[in-house]
Amino acid sequence: MSSKSILLLPGDGIGPEIVAEARKVLTWLAQQSGLTLVMEEGLIGGAAYDATGNPLPEETLQRARACDAVLLGAVGGPKWEPLPYEVRPERGLLGIRKALDLYCNLRPAKLFSQLVDASTLKREVVEGTDIMVVRELSSGIYFGQPRGVQTLADGSRLGINTLSYSTSEIERIARSAFEVARKRQKKLCSVDKANVLEATELWREVVIAVGKEYPDVALSHMYVDNAAMQLIRNPRQFDVIVTTNMFGDILSDEASMLTGSIGMLPSASLGDTAALYEPIHGSAPDIVGLGVANPLATILSAAMMLRHSLALPELADRVETAVNRVLDQGLRTPDIMQTGMQKVGTVAMGDAVVAALSES
Repeated sequence: MSSKSILLLPGDGIGPEIVAEARKVLTWLAQQSGLTLVMEEGLIGGAAYDATGNPLPEETLQRARACDAVLLGAVGGPKWEPLPYEVRPERGLLGIRKALDLYCNLRPAKLFSQLVDASTLKREVVEGTDIMVVRELSSGIYFGQPRGVQTLADGSRLGINTLSYSTSEIERIARSAFEVARKRQKKLCSVDKANVLEATELWREVVIAVGKEYPDVALSHMYVDNAAMQLIRNPRQFDVIVTTNMFGDILSDEASMLTGSIGMLPSASLGDTAALYEPIHGSAPDIVGLGVANPLATILSAAMMLRHSLALPELADRVETAVNRVLDQGLRTPDIMQTGMQKVGTVAMGDAVVAALSES
């Protein structure tokens, strides 16, 4: 097999703990399969600011552009909240997404059968949930101009953020979503707020136009407030959801609770020439250093990386099967703990996945 290069960006909070477990899994796979994986670590977020004064150093960006894929842990924490907005850790994450033009964010919300009772919702509501949220990631209100806080003549302050989307930006995320839907159940729901937001009225018009290229995919539309309700009321009605940057951010976090824990959900951020993989959860500063963080979302993000960027679907399948086996064994980190199960920590869960891989 040829050599593959991966840039690891552990970041802040529990990031270093969970990335270490994903690295452990990738190292084992490389050793057993003959794959040469070159894994190097870089700085992003608060850790980068502490070291360089910049949440996204130029060196990190250059290395991200040169590698085959990026695996990120988490950014942010209370330590950096007093910083000026432009140098907060989150600017590093938004910055790398924008700089690499990672416009397509895949966020699966699949309920593992072993965790049905870990969800806060009733079994009959969540059982069988398997949703893919396709979130536009490099445009929208998080990046629109003008933005900022202005002081007005009367001394009051005005906060401004701009929601804007061009036809081309909508077309490319729509096509990505239709392609994903084609490989699943051929159902795509586009979520917008077209009744009050002109930017998403355009969104709906463009998605409909692109949909004519995909007559085999059933396209529907839903306002975001209704979609938020329907995700809780009847999640199985959804297969693939495509939506804007902010709506996707919110809805995918809501969907995570259908699965029992946000600590179980991976994500892939894809562009035409680059890709970044990360768990959808945050830096969890309240449990840093306690050794209890759930590494499975990061390990599953590594599986998505194997599938999408490294073209190694068979290894991705092995990782996902290993995670299922570990859950079958009754091993649980505190966030997914259930009565009668065995509580384990971060390192033990990573070790268990490696052990399950060795048995496959």
